[in-house]
Amino acid sequence: MINELREKLESGPAAVISGLLLLSSYLLEQSGYRLHPDPAWGAVLISGMPLLFEAIERLSESRGISKISSSLLITIAMIASIYIGDLFAAGEVAFIMALGELLEEKATERSKRGLHKLLSLAPVQGRRLRGGQTETVPAAAIEQGDKLRILPGETVPVDGIIISGSTSVDQSALTGESLPVDKNSGDEVFGGTLNRFGAIDIEATRPGSDSSLQRLIRLVQEAEKQQAPIARLADRAASWLVPLALLTAIAVGLFTQSLIRSVTILVVFCPCALVLATPTAIMAAIGQASKHGLLIKSGQALELMGKTGTVALDKTGTLTFGRLEVCDLLPADASLAPETILALAASAEARSEHPLGKAIVSAALERSLSFTESQNFQMFLGQGVTAETEGKALLCGQEAFLEQRGILIPATVRSQAEQLRQQGKVALLLAQDSVCLGVIGLADAIRPDAAAVVKKLRHLGVTVILLTGDSQLTAQYFAQQTGIDEVYAQLLPQDKVEHIRQLQQAGHRVCMIGDGINDAPSLKCADVGAAMAHIGSDAALEAADIAFMNDDISKIPYLKQLSDATVHTIIASITISMAINAIAVLCSALGWLTPTTGALVHNAGSCFVVLFAAQLYDRRFEA
Repeated sequence: MINELREKLESGPAAVISGLLLLSSYLLEQSGYRLHPDPAWGAVLISGMPLLFEAIERLSESRGISKISSSLLITIAMIASIYIGDLFAAGEVAFIMALGELLEEKATERSKRGLHKLLSLAPVQGRRLRGGQTETVPAAAIEQGDKLRILPGETVPVDGIIISGSTSVDQSALTGESLPVDKNSGDEVFGGTLNRFGAIDIEATRPGSDSSLQRLIRLVQEAEKQQAPIARLADRAASWLVPLALLTAIAVGLFTQSLIRSVTILVVFCPCALVLATPTAIMAAIGQASKHGLLIKSGQALELMGKTGTVALDKTGTLTFGRLEVCDLLPADASLAPETILALAASAEARSEHPLGKAIVSAALERSLSFTESQNFQMFLGQGVTAETEGKALLCGQEAFLEQRGILIPATVRSQAEQLRQQGKVALLLAQDSVCLGVIGLADAIRPDAAAVVKKLRHLGVTVILLTGDSQLTAQYFAQQTGIDEVYAQLLPQDKVEHIRQLQQAGHRVCMIGDGINDAPSLKCADVGAAMAHIGSDAALEAADIAFMNDDISKIPYLKQLSDATVHTIIASITISMAINAIAVLCSALGWLTPTTGALVHNAGSCFVVLFAAQLYDRRFEA
């Protein structure tokens, strides 16, 4: 009953009604008219009752110094103002606190969506092998040691070891790798990953709650619990502000023998401007960020971003576009045009469903190259493809694939392929009628502004590190291209979390920026998590505090500058509000202010702080 009443009294419409009643009370008093009861009573009851409930709740349930809150000081000031008959002063401080409460709630509200997208990846069933027959069973019923068959297009139900068959597995959900990983007998597969091509039999090693996907889900849930809401600034100050206000009011009252002066001190001592400073600045900054394509979910994230000294970047989809592109065409013979190699490779891969083949065909189409539809297409998982076009045999794949078919690979081609691999690229060799024609390099394209972003962050005093599930060679290449010094590669989600926690234990505030489901735990664990909204997974967006709506990483330095400015504005606003309070207390002690005029001065100070903080909305920052 009481909670329902508090909820209604703390709503936006209730605050509007309270403000209108307070305004009407002031206008009636100024015009010489009086109503009974005074409309200010409405403001006191609507805005003041929640403060009274909160003060009583804190006094009865909290321990130690936490019993003292800003709501206690406001309640004391309201009661004192009512006692001496100054209803306007009582209503004014209650209304300003209610307004601050609404602004803070609006600025710091956090999206609390569930983990439904992440949970939806959990397989519901598997195909178990028993007695030479297959049976479909719930994933929860699979036990360690069970033999399972996974067909193309199916999700791996549990972690296991391949005992027969070969395939390519899309592990992006767990590791963020941009390419499917070729798997053969003896290799490990993870629950929740997608079997792209071949049929495989596996032996379950970590079923149920021990699977990699379930551990990933638990990491997100645990990190969510560890994210404590930011403590209200006014309450942090209340531990010393309330005793100081009471002692000052009592001392002035005893010295001057004036109850009005004591009550006035309580009124002007109320931390209304202090309460408004933080949420107003945050709301202004969040508003400006939205104009630049940034969605900031909470004021806490904005404050913490301003104090962040380390930015951890994922690679795929963050530093890169998250899509494969043909980046190198290297003929074995100088007389052979690069476009010819691409056209022949596209002919060989025209029927392929593998991402590498699709990337080659897409590159040929983008260059408006004509290629012939092939016949007798065959794909050898993890090796390459063969096809025939215009009566000639085409082969496209790894070096070993060509060598097994008796094709001689020139030393120059071997060297070029090795250089591509050293750069973190995929090297595919092309042969026609037993002659090696050259090598094609494919890679995830680096965002053109990635290096500039890293440079600007360094200029702002931020350390940049790379956390990725890709291979060490690939990670090192991308780090060199973007100017990142610290690189951690071949990381599973829990490894990323561990690196972030180590940094935090060393005293660093960390902002993690990623896009995939595999980044969700580290986004939650970091002090601030930011995700790419356009290409990022829903799970990553739900875990993140900040979303880049246009996937524009050039906004990262802007975000840091905006956050720094927000923190500085908050500090300045608090300093201003404290100075106004100090001057008002002095004027009250000297008898220059009454509770009503003190409330007006106090209100003017609150408005000044709001206007000062709101200027963040239109401030310009360096590009």
